[in-house]
Amino acid sequence: MAIDPMFHPENWQAQRTPAFEGARLSSRYLSMRDGIRLALDVHLPGVRPAAHDRFPVVAFFTPYYRRMKLKPGAPADTEACPNIAVFRSLLLARGYALVAVDVRGSGASFGARTGLRSPNERGDYLEIVEWISQQPWCSGSIGVTGISYLGAAADFTASWAHPAVKAIVPHSAVWDTWSNQLYPGGVMCRRLVKEYGNLMEALDDDAAEDRAKFPYFRGDHFDGPAPVDDDVDETQLNAALEDHVANFDMADFVHQLPFRDRALHTVPDFTSAIISPYHYANRAADAQTAVYTISGWFDGHYSRGAALRFNWQQNPHKRLMLGAWDHGARTGISPFAHDPAPQSKALAETLRFFDEHLMGLETGLADEAPVHYYTVGEEQWKTAETWPPAQVEARTLYFQADHRLAEAAPSAGAEADRYVGDYRCASGNQSRYNRLYAQNVSDYYSDWDGRDARMLCYTSACFDSAMELTGHPVVRLFVASDTEDCALFVYIEDIDTEGRAHHVTEGVFRALHRRISPGPANIPQIGPNHSFDARDARYLTPGEYSEIAFDLLPISWLFKPGHRLRVAIALADSDHFSRIPDGIVPTIDVARHAGRASHIELPVMPRD
Repeated sequence: MAIDPMFHPENWQAQRTPAFEGARLSSRYLSMRDGIRLALDVHLPGVRPAAHDRFPVVAFFTPYYRRMKLKPGAPADTEACPNIAVFRSLLLARGYALVAVDVRGSGASFGARTGLRSPNERGDYLEIVEWISQQPWCSGSIGVTGISYLGAAADFTASWAHPAVKAIVPHSAVWDTWSNQLYPGGVMCRRLVKEYGNLMEALDDDAAEDRAKFPYFRGDHFDGPAPVDDDVDETQLNAALEDHVANFDMADFVHQLPFRDRALHTVPDFTSAIISPYHYANRAADAQTAVYTISGWFDGHYSRGAALRFNWQQNPHKRLMLGAWDHGARTGISPFAHDPAPQSKALAETLRFFDEHLMGLETGLADEAPVHYYTVGEEQWKTAETWPPAQVEARTLYFQADHRLAEAAPSAGAEADRYVGDYRCASGNQSRYNRLYAQNVSDYYSDWDGRDARMLCYTSACFDSAMELTGHPVVRLFVASDTEDCALFVYIEDIDTEGRAHHVTEGVFRALHRRISPGPANIPQIGPNHSFDARDARYLTPGEYSEIAFDLLPISWLFKPGHRLRVAIALADSDHFSRIPDGIVPTIDVARHAGRASHIELPVMPRD
């Protein structure tokens, strides 16, 4: 359903005129159950004429510095909190207190990080929430939010079902760390692992030169993590940084987890499950805590995680927003319209959600459908009661001779197309993945046209009328390979009237994970379900056909009359993913006959 053209998420923010000026900032260490001390900042609203001493609190748990130390002579207005600045500006002046915490092993906090989002951190979140709830400036209502790592921390915090945690807003956050971040489709996102590891090492070691390679942490006046108030000579900060030397190495860590059920070599119960929010999700927390999941079409594979989180929840106040933006909603992704401030919508909805559930204000959310999504090409926000929208209908396009796509199922026998893999296939440096390790991308996939020349392609006829693709496309391939394993990269493109290809969405899948397994009971499924466990792995038999089915990343995209849809298949994205098999280029045969009709299943929204 289209949203009223007069609707703008920013309207609520505009009418919520800031009531507080200035801020009161203090910082301290808080000791955890094992004696590790964590650095935290408390931001309280500035004083206003009418006395107001108790506030709802929004917490942030970050490994990216709760606050930066500034060099002597830095201008008074220098932003010292780039990690949470947008939320602080939004919330503090409107009557919220903020608590920002350096997670253990990061910033000015002591301890070491034993793994990405380790279980020790989850325990810290509960202790800190309990401490916040006992403070005289806390109203008794707590929310948690943040982008990426901070969004997953919101999930972990909610899973404790602490009575004070009323609402969370995970922005661009994983639900399943293994498949949403590290091994999408079972293939290691190698460049992300490497570059994100470099980022974390630069931050944890306070290596200024290396830190400056990442735009969000580059600044003429930045000088590492800020000490707490009573650490005047920075003795405690320096001691904390010494602890960080023992932090885990990202590449070594990820290489130990090639399957979802694989554990670290030295810690047999440390699998990817215990660093994933889904593992701790429970109905007690779900009943108590309202969740607003926010993601975007080019938000890495986190958009799939957002859909999984939303579908798992049973809370009647759950909400989902999927916008035409990237990781953190920092850049608009539509090639047809420029959005100068995409993040404003996500932030405005965050404020409105917290106002509803932490402040008890009537915001109008209860009168709206729970899902908001944006259709690229039509450039319009829409609503739905479910994700994907219930009105979506499946439309199947089959692979045909002469590299065509058509709705008629093939009838010929033993027809197939041979494709020799090309490890020069790559998605470039303006892709959904580059933003994930803190690099700026301003114009997504603007260099995409022509990349499919090295791929196996199938193209539809021109559309007579507009076709709206909304949901998760599913590709079903019948493939014979000359190798025992391979990785499949499948792209959907919009071919415009000039013949130019626009990247629409994509999926990646490792062939040995092709075995279909039952999904969780009572949870709506998104495409074929695969366990990605070692026990379900099946190598290919060279020369024999296997059926490989998997879903692509969600999208809402309008194909206009006269445009065509193209499916492009590659066996590599050498810019971002590990090559499978490394050192051997596979050749595959893709069947397209009656017994093995390779095709793509498109979720199409009926249009008047």
